[in-house]
Amino acid sequence: MRDYDEIYAIANDRKSRTVEGLLSKPLSPDTLAATSDHRWLATMAKCIFQAGFNWKVVEAKWNGFEAAFEGFEPARVGFYCDEDLDRLLSDERIVRNGAKVVAVIDNTRFILEIARDHSSAGAFFAAWPNNDFIGLLRLMSKRGARLGGTTGQRMLRAMGRDGFILSTDVATRLIAEGIVAKQPSSQSDMKAVQAAFNTRTEQSGCSLTEISQTLAYSV
Repeated sequence: MRDYDEIYAIANDRKSRTVEGLLSKPLSPDTLAATSDHRWLATMAKCIFQAGFNWKVVEAKWNGFEAAFEGFEPARVGFYCDEDLDRLLSDERIVRNGAKVVAVIDNTRFILEIARDHSSAGAFFAAWPNNDFIGLLRLMSKRGARLGGTTGQRMLRAMGRDGFILSTDVATRLIAEGIVAKQPSSQSDMKAVQAAFNTRTEQSGCSLTEISQTLAYSV
């Protein structure tokens, strides 16, 4: 794979402008650690409901989601019972998808577990090393509900946590550069992707987020 400066130049040519102003930067670990548990749960919920659905519909209903899930306070949602599930599935303020509603409740337990072990969910996500981002994705897919694939990746990006999103454009650039042969999914592919990002981080001093976005803009 070409070095970061070469990929950055390709992205500039594709956009006919410098992409620097288009790149977002991740939040600091201290800021992430200070983010409340209910915001992590809320963002998980939003990304789960957006997956495979019209994002604008979810966004338009989001105030209704916040109200229906009582602000996504884990101490409340984690103890939802069948009656709460029935209430949510009849609540027209939200998208009434049973599997996704259940996933939100399940992820509350995930949040509570990591908060118990690490003082808060934010502290856990902030402390995970960037050079093993795929390990964090693997853990979320295993212990969380419906957080595999790009859903978990987009959740972390939305929260400002440094990381990459293996979108179609990013995967296309990785394939073109010979890092992987197809959309990355296997453990070996993910290790190759992580190694490529780690190398470009060392070369450029840029975050995983900035490198990921530059790869996307280069296609």
